[in-house]
This record gives sequence, structure tokens and C-alpha cells, in this order.
Amino acid sequence: MTATVTAYRREALVVMDREVFAAHFDQARLDRLASLVALPDPIWTDELDSPQARARLATAELLVTSWGAPRLTAERLAAAPRLKAVFHAAGSIRSVADNSLWSRDLVVTSAAEANAVPVAEYTLAAIIFAGKKAPFLAADASTAYQGWSRPQGFGDLSNFQRTIGVVGFSRIGRRVVDLLRTLEGATVLVADPHADPAAVAAAGAQLVDLDEVLSRSDVLSLHAPELPSTHQMIGAAELAQLPDHATVVNTARGSLVDSAALAAECRTGRLFAILDVTDPEPLPAESPLRAVPNVMVTPHIAGSLGTEIHRLTDHMLAELTRWVAGEPVRGQITADAFPLTA
Repeated sequence: MTATVTAYRREALVVMDREVFAAHFDQARLDRLASLVALPDPIWTDELDSPQARARLATAELLVTSWGAPRLTAERLAAAPRLKAVFHAAGSIRSVADNSLWSRDLVVTSAAEANAVPVAEYTLAAIIFAGKKAPFLAADASTAYQGWSRPQGFGDLSNFQRTIGVVGFSRIGRRVVDLLRTLEGATVLVADPHADPAAVAAAGAQLVDLDEVLSRSDVLSLHAPELPSTHQMIGAAELAQLPDHATVVNTARGSLVDSAALAAECRTGRLFAILDVTDPEPLPAESPLRAVPNVMVTPHIAGSLGTEIHRLTDHMLAELTRWVAGEPVRGQITADAFPLTA
């Protein structure tokens, strides 16, 4: 009689909000996960402090996290002695990664590369709309229904041979630079003290300092991480350097911009803004940005939503497949890289 040998599968625990779990895992993707790792009951939790969650945490060798996962503090990590890896099926890992995470020899990976796709797509659309001032013309009752004309006070309504400034040659910033090739004759300027000049040039852009980006840009697109050094990096002095009728596009973090200074510039009619992120978020009812017609605000929709979340799940499953097979993961976040991540 021949004994059946079952391949060893590492034990996993999925940690995220209930609705997020449902968005990530249809049956096919849940089956794929189960083929790669062991999933004892309960396979999912949104907390790590109850006796039931701690019992699962004690034997888990990897965590699959996403939005709504609690922070992996030193105390929670101490309750996971067998933990070897964290697979974050979302973009930024800052909400999950406590500094204690880096004291353990863990593989930590995120789906930031996959989440960059819809943000870059949204940003390209925002830049193209900014070129035509479409959101602001639509909101201006004096021009919206007049048909073809030459609206005054909006600048050159064009996407031909425009200068686009990209602040931050991040995952998303790089994708935006690449997508901007679709705009004929565009000049793309990049400001990033950490960027490789050769990589920027290969992408079809020019690496210059921030002052030059500001003084030349018809559209300024922000893609820097949220760090103490980037807090309100675009303030009154920086906004004053932008040409008349320039548009600020922010799909990164609201704290990169001084909201009061931006509202003041836009209120004069000199500048415009398309903001998918704000500071604070959401904007309070009394925020001056709410009352300025030259500002379009969307509720943080550029990142993965709806079926786009499955792209994040697939990215995580691909990373997990590589790790289970003993291959290097591609989206690993290290202690050295973490301070510069979004």
C-alpha cells in the first residue's frame, strides 16, 4: 500500500476589512490562494487582538493584508512567532507597517506597482482635462452652454506642445511620464532629488530642479511620498512661481500642498487645481477650496476601486506564487526603502 504524500503548505491568515475581503476574493481567486497556502478556519479576520485571532496568529507563517488591517505593532508581532512574510494586497503599506516590522527578518511586499496603474491613468485624464480646462468650463455657467467660442480667463485651451511638470519620479510618476508620450510635442520635466538622471532621460523626460519645473509648467502633477520633508512642499512661494493659468494636479497626498495658499491663488483666477486628495481628507464644509470654481475635487477615487481591486489581488497571488516556489518577490519593501515609500 502506497502512502499519499501531501505537499507542505505554509499557513496563512487574511487580515483586512470585511468588505475589502469580499472585493479582493471572488471564488476563483480564493481557490487560487487555497492552492498556494493552508487556510485554517477562520481564514479571515479584521482584528488581531481577540483570543480567536491570536490563536490563528500564533501559527500563521504569512499574512495577507489590505485596507482595514490593524497595524502590526511589536505586541502583535510577538504573538506571531512563526511569521515569515507579509503580502500587502494594496498600495501603501504605511497604515500596516509599524517600525517593529523591520526588527524581524520578514519578507514584506506590497501591490503598489499594481495600484499605480489606475492612479496614473486618472492622472493622465486629469492632465488632458487640465489642458482644455474642461472641469472649470463645465462649472462656469457663463461659458458652459454657449457652444464653441473663445472663453476668456482660462489660458490656452490646448494639449499640443505643453509643458508638464512631474514632482516625484515614483512608481506612479514614472507611469505618468510614460503615458504622457500620447500628448504630441509635450515637454515633460521631472523634479526628484532621488531620481536617476539616466532613468528619467530614458523615460523621455528632463530631470531639473523644482524651481525650474514650477516656472515652466502648464500643468504640475504631484507624485511625491508623504514625508516630513515633503509636508506642504508646494506652498505660497512655490505656487507663485507657476505661470498664469497653470493647473495643479494632485493624486498623491493632500499634505504635499498648502491648501490655504492654493485656495488663495485659485480664488484670484490665476491658477486652477484638480485634486483627488486633500488635506484634511475629506475636506470640511468650511474649507476655502470648496468655494473656489477653479478647483475640482474628487473623493480619492484615482486608486484601485471596483474590479481594479482584482488587479491588486492578482499581483499579490503572483508574488505569493514566487515566494512559495522559493523565488525572489518583485515588490519587496525593505527597511531602507520604507522611509521613501508613499
